[in-house]
Amino acid sequence: MEVTDDLHLARVFFTVIGDDVSKKDTEAGLKSATGHIRHELGKVLKMRYTPDILFKYDHSQEYGQRIDDLLREVGTGDEGDDSEHR
Repeated sequence: MEVTDDLHLARVFFTVIGDDVSKKDTEAGLKSATGHIRHELGKVLKMRYTPDILFKYDHSQEYGQRIDDLLREVGTGDEGDDSEHR
């Protein structure tokens, strides 16, 4: 989560295990529940102003998986190439 310096906006990052449909459904659910979540936070937080909430999908898991896949590809490809050329 990131909060702006003036505490008026909170960016909440989320991930989903599943396909693109699950990701879109989760994002839609979070966006539709934003008002309720903000209201409940307002009850708990002892602040004059409850921050607006912006839900953002966190792509870091997908990015990390892609890097892992590429490293595995390179590792598999290098072993085969080195053994043939020696």
